[in-house]
Amino acid sequence: MKCPNCSSQDLKVTDSRSSNNDVRRRRQCLSCGFRFTTLERIQTSNLLVIKKEGYREEFNREKLAKGILKACEKRPIPAGAIDKLIDEIEIELNRMGKTEVASFEVGEMVMKRLRNLDHIAYIRFASVYRDFADIGSLKEEVDTLLQGKSERSYLPGQLFLIPDDVIKANVKKRGGKVKIKRSRKVRRSYV
Repeated sequence: MKCPNCSSQDLKVTDSRSSNNDVRRRRQCLSCGFRFTTLERIQTSNLLVIKKEGYREEFNREKLAKGILKACEKRPIPAGAIDKLIDEIEIELNRMGKTEVASFEVGEMVMKRLRNLDHIAYIRFASVYRDFADIGSLKEEVDTLLQGKSERSYLPGQLFLIPDDVIKANVKKRGGKVKIKRSRKVRRSYV
C-alpha cells in the first residue's frame, strides 16, 4: 500500500473498525503525515450474472449500489439502510451456492427489499428494471402497490405513496376498479 499523497510505503494503522463484511482502517503516512481511510472487504467466490442478452459478467457490488442509490435519490432513506439492503442481497446470493445467477433474480431481490423500504424508490427501480412499455403497465404496478398497502407493515418514518386522507377523500370504487379524482391545481403566490 502506498500513501495517496506522497507514494511512500512507510505507513501505520492508527485505528481499525470492523463491521459485518468489511474492515475500515485509518492509516497515517510516516513520511508526510497524511491521514486516510481504507476499506477492506472479504472477497467471496466469483459470481457471474447472466444478463438479459445472454452474456455473462462478474457480479459487481458497486454497480448494484449505483442502481439502488439512483432509485433512492432525494428520498428520506438513511444511508445505513441502503448499505444493509445491499449487504443482504450479497449474502443471499452467496448462500444460494451458485456460480451463475440470472440478472432478473438479482433485480427481484432488490425490488422485494425496496418495496418494504420506500415506495417511490421501488417504483423508480421497477420502471427501469421492468422497462414498462406504456403508462398502463406502470399504473398496474402502482395499483398493485396500493392494494397491498394495508397488508404490509411500514418501517418507522417511511413515506406513503399516497397519504390515507387523500385516498379516502379522492377515491371512488366502480366495478372493482379504483379511480382517483383529479384535484384542481392550487395557485400559490410568492412574494
